[in-house]
Amino acid sequence: MLPLEQHSVQVPRFALVVRLLFALFLFGTGIMTIGLAINGYPVSNSPDDVGQFMLALQKTGYLILWVGLFKTVTGGLMFFPRTAPLAILMSLPYAFNILLYVTFFAHKYLVIGLPDFAACAFLLYCYFDWYRPIFARPTSIATTELAGGEHAL
Repeated sequence: MLPLEQHSVQVPRFALVVRLLFALFLFGTGIMTIGLAINGYPVSNSPDDVGQFMLALQKTGYLILWVGLFKTVTGGLMFFPRTAPLAILMSLPYAFNILLYVTFFAHKYLVIGLPDFAACAFLLYCYFDWYRPIFARPTSIATTELAGGEHAL
């Protein structure tokens, strides 16, 4: 794995702006979601798919709180350059879920869902150097060293 100093970020200035805006969005909406979970989520008894889905989430009693906490932690981690690659990976399931939600259920929120996913996908591209070791094949040197050397049992 490359030392910390040798990891590069593609389009660094634009990536910084997108990362900070995405972090603000996640942190702010995470705090808002925690507040809604504690004070009660404003769910209407509408018969449409979105209303039924939100009612089901409300009945769980805890899912909204954990989603808000996860978004807040992820957004907070994204503010710091050292933890940004981890936070971007953590935000991917959330962003993908929001993309599916706005695509199939809540079409009126496409204005929020598409940029949300686009920011996450762009940041994944920008920080891909940090994730490259995940996809790399193990080398024979690393495998031998991890196994305890050439004379290991």
